[in-house]
Amino acid sequence: MAFSLFKRSGEKQPWDVKSLREVILRFIKESLQKIEGGEGGHIKELKLFIASDAEDKPIYEGAVYVHDKQLFKNEVQKIADDFAINLPLDWTLDVEFTEELPVEAKRISDLDVAFVMNTRKQVAHNAASFTAYLRILSGEAEKEEYLIKATDPKLNIGRDKKAVTENGSFRLNQMVFPGESRDESNKYISRQHAHIEWDAESERFMIFADEGGVPPRNKTKIHIAADGKMIKLNSTQIGHPLSEGDQVILGESAVFLYSTVVA
Repeated sequence: MAFSLFKRSGEKQPWDVKSLREVILRFIKESLQKIEGGEGGHIKELKLFIASDAEDKPIYEGAVYVHDKQLFKNEVQKIADDFAINLPLDWTLDVEFTEELPVEAKRISDLDVAFVMNTRKQVAHNAASFTAYLRILSGEAEKEEYLIKATDPKLNIGRDKKAVTENGSFRLNQMVFPGESRDESNKYISRQHAHIEWDAESERFMIFADEGGVPPRNKTKIHIAADGKMIKLNSTQIGHPLSEGDQVILGESAVFLYSTVVA
């Protein structure tokens, strides 16, 4: 299977999965070769952005082994080994399909692909400045939108501001659903329902159900935006990473939206 891309000259350049992969890997190789003096050891992550249209997307997916990303990472590692570019053992590779290519990324000529290399310091800085928004869709909270930052402590979610825990200490909620609200949704939210915190290892916000948000008490569910699936949190020890557009359902019908986009 092959597709054609228009060059600026108006000529068509045919591509199939293999030749497209070779072009992308060649560009990555050229970028890595510019690293001098052992600087490869400072690289933490490589990010590939693809903004293809629906017709071309299957070719791009095949080119980067989208169903087994380790294969593509292995190809990049081989390039690094061949040219003695000493990438650290914990370097990561992320391939993201997006509507628009980031302006800070270096675009591959004639392709809907852009590439970024980030050092450990850059990754730490980006993570520290990461923000997201929690927007109330159903139920009555004290605020219609909550801003959370990677540097914040965990955000407790529950009914009313203060709850007494089993050991007699007080828990303070930051996302508060008033118990005296006329909104029926608030009645099914526990005082200790859930919390959200930043996970430095995965560099994502995670939501955890607390004692009141797991069966047999009230529920904590997430409607996954990417595939439309619904999952239920049944343990206080296992969290779920939040992604753009996910909807979190508390109790029966209180809902908030997770987004990294300013409304």
